[in-house]
Amino acid sequence: MRIANNIKAIEEELSRLAVKLIAVSKTKPQSDIMEAYHAGHRAFGENIVQELVGKHEALPKDIEWHLVGHLQSNKVKYIAPFIGLIHSVDSLKLLSEINKQAVKHARIIDCLLQIHIASEDTKFGLDHAELIELLRSEQIGELKNIRIRGLMGIATNTPSEKIVKEEFYELKSLFDGIKQSFFRDTPYFDTLSMGMSADYKIAIEQGSTMVRLGSTIFGER
Repeated sequence: MRIANNIKAIEEELSRLAVKLIAVSKTKPQSDIMEAYHAGHRAFGENIVQELVGKHEALPKDIEWHLVGHLQSNKVKYIAPFIGLIHSVDSLKLLSEINKQAVKHARIIDCLLQIHIASEDTKFGLDHAELIELLRSEQIGELKNIRIRGLMGIATNTPSEKIVKEEFYELKSLFDGIKQSFFRDTPYFDTLSMGMSADYKIAIEQGSTMVRLGSTIFGER
């Protein structure tokens, strides 16, 4: 019942704030996911395509799956039939492949553009100039089977709350600017995915609408 209790407590906290919870279940057994499922939770996030596909095949079909880890273009075809939201789109090439696979399955696939906000070079994502270039490209208007829902970012792994707060503030400011400039008349551009177990409360303070929590729900890996 530990997982169920964690889920219920966090969802109660977040529902008051209109923030959506993605339970990040990477490396966790199906039994853990089902405990959260039976507690009423339906949105789960995975990092690895192969693991995601296996869990989708084995678990209830009303689960809303999110891909929160780095995605290679050659892996899109495996998740295109069912994925709910891809958080980690970091290139026009990847968007084009998602669109191509979405067409094959007669779907529109929701995507977030991942922005590099951390000081670590190991994290993926577009910088501000690359984001603007992508959104201004003629090609993006031709991609009718993808829907850009918003932005995602991962803060620096640091004990400094000041640094994390500044990075999330910067991402929220970018989100607001992009919405005004490119998606002013687009009501579905409404998602800012930022905040994980170590920093989600700071993220929410800075305007996050979606948090990705793993260890807070399932315990340490």
